[in-house]
Amino acid sequence: MNIAPLSGHRRGRPAKRALASGSALVLLLSGCGGLPTATAPQAATGGGPTAAEKLYTEVNGMTGQQRRDKLVPLAEKEGTLDLYTSMTSDVADAVLKAFEGQFDVTVNLYRAGSETVLQRVVQEQKANYQGNDVVETNATEMFDLNNEGVLANYDGERRRLVPEAGRLQGWTATRFNLFAPSWNTKLVPKGQEPKTWEDLADPKWDGKLAMELSDSDWYLTLYGYWKKQGKSDDEINKIFDGMARGAKIVKGHTVQGQLLSAGQFSVAASNYSYIVQQSKSAGAPVDYLPYVEPVIARPNGVGLMKTAKHPAAAMLFADWLLQEGQAVLSKRGLTPAIVEGDDPLKGVEIIPIDVEELTKNGDEWNKRYDQVISNGEQVDGN
Repeated sequence: MNIAPLSGHRRGRPAKRALASGSALVLLLSGCGGLPTATAPQAATGGGPTAAEKLYTEVNGMTGQQRRDKLVPLAEKEGTLDLYTSMTSDVADAVLKAFEGQFDVTVNLYRAGSETVLQRVVQEQKANYQGNDVVETNATEMFDLNNEGVLANYDGERRRLVPEAGRLQGWTATRFNLFAPSWNTKLVPKGQEPKTWEDLADPKWDGKLAMELSDSDWYLTLYGYWKKQGKSDDEINKIFDGMARGAKIVKGHTVQGQLLSAGQFSVAASNYSYIVQQSKSAGAPVDYLPYVEPVIARPNGVGLMKTAKHPAAAMLFADWLLQEGQAVLSKRGLTPAIVEGDDPLKGVEIIPIDVEELTKNGDEWNKRYDQVISNGEQVDGN
């Protein structure tokens, strides 16, 4: 899988949500979601490296069995890993079952949407509250966490196998979500499926196309791609307006996939390919192949907390997720960050979302995308 690198990120908006602090917040969080037991973190700034960072530095230079032999006994002595993630429940269940089955480490899981995961981590850190050892979530939120200065340096031979677009400061891609058009094969005759992104603006899809409510990252990346290809702003806006004309606007990619399978619309503009593949494998009349190119990839990644209470377990989990865990993700239909053997995406043009632009000017792009989809009809997935 050949993915062009993301632009180097130097500055972005601060964590983009209202943050609270103090002991009242700790009490609030403790009563809302079953936080794992936590204590105040060791100072991550001003007092030198934390105990966790010292362990990460020591192990970062190790490779192979030496590295695993160092981490496993330490992690199993810690006995616990506190993980915050936005993985879907089925993926999280598969990952935890495999990891806990291999090591004598119990995982305390907090799972939520990526934005909620970000809020929780930042709020806990602001409150001097140590809730998690490791976080695995979407690119934008990982950039924000790195900007907050809470993520530690992580290196190793598995990280170096990840495409450059997935090796970021403070975090490492574990998987890529691929945005691609998909269609209901009962409603779209073979040979009539969209061949290009521009095809989605064809009037024949009016009232038959679905767009996702929050896909501003897909929107800005495709917009930038077309600009580089020589299209004018007017031409690009006309294409997106054509897509949204009479479109069904759906909240959530999973819901979008369910409604596509049920025949509520003919084509979904930008669902994740793994969601469609899961439905297809279960017998639903849906498809996304051959890919409409370029395929737009959003990395999801893992980061180690500077204040981790269980740093060996955190680092072992990151190593495992980039090694044995890649096969677990692949079996769930996801696109792993490390491809070993035959690459099913060989020859497919793939571009990463422009996370730097999204983090710098996200509010503007959100407003622009909201304006585009205002021409559609919001659909309740219930």
